[in-house]
Amino acid sequence: MSWIVLHFIGIISYAASGAFVALEAKYSFIGVYALGLTTAFGGALIRNVIIGVPVTELWDPIIIFTVLMTLTIIVLLPLKLLNHWRRWSLFFDSIGLASFALQGAMLAKEMFTNDFGVIILASMFTGIGGGMIRDIIAQRKPLALKEEIHAILTILCAFCIWLGWDSPFELTVIVLVVVALR
Repeated sequence: MSWIVLHFIGIISYAASGAFVALEAKYSFIGVYALGLTTAFGGALIRNVIIGVPVTELWDPIIIFTVLMTLTIIVLLPLKLLNHWRRWSLFFDSIGLASFALQGAMLAKEMFTNDFGVIILASMFTGIGGGMIRDIIAQRKPLALKEEIHAILTILCAFCIWLGWDSPFELTVIVLVVVALR
């Protein structure tokens, strides 16, 4: 698993997570897209502002197309099938948390070498930022503020990256462990 694979997994997972929350709250068609896009890009937007990466780095047409296609597929699915998939919202949220926390830590390590504090912050903002924004917009208590496990898991991801565990195999194992623990 590479940085770009983590990025696509995180983007798709968080877009789906945002869409499922919007559908559960009976948002309009546009609301589903707005919450899905916000969830998919929110954490990275915060991270980029904090660590000094231009926000425009996020606006890759392929990534935006991927998010829009993910949301379109979810919107077009029959309601009966959506009711089944809504139960998977936490699963998608877990995958997004793991993928984005690792991705944020990897970017911070690349930019700031071994500054563990910056690696942790980038991991946290990227991993839980989009979900927190989603929950606040949906008028829910952010999961990351109700349960410490989210912060602990982002710190675990940051620690693994700080140790240099970034081979495709190691990243895959870390994602699986985070999803299992959550």
